[in-house]
Amino acid sequence: MKKLILAFLFLIGLSASAQTSKELIGKWQLVKWTKNGKEKSIEKRFKTDQVFQVFKENGDFESVIGEESHKAKWKLSKDNSQLTIISVILPVVFTINSFDSQKRVISNSEVGTFEYKKVGE
Repeated sequence: MKKLILAFLFLIGLSASAQTSKELIGKWQLVKWTKNGKEKSIEKRFKTDQVFQVFKENGDFESVIGEESHKAKWKLSKDNSQLTIISVILPVVFTINSFDSQKRVISNSEVGTFEYKKVGE
């Protein structure tokens, strides 16, 4: 009986992980950036308000800033608490503060907190 319950809990954990990865797939627009408790200007920093992250099913990632595009890889931690973006230079790890199918908030102690909304392709 214990084995059956453990197997059931394991399967629930796997399905929750898959659901989170599935919800992450798509195009997300940066709508708010906060650093050290102060809201920063997206347009001043990036010279545009068209700042996107695009997640693909195969682990491919694309950062789009205006007309500029940078490719990388992405992965979620097993417990879905961290998102790692792996670029050519180095991996950047973000803590997932909140995340659902339409809104995502991630943070990194060095760059701040970023709020994204899901947008159509």
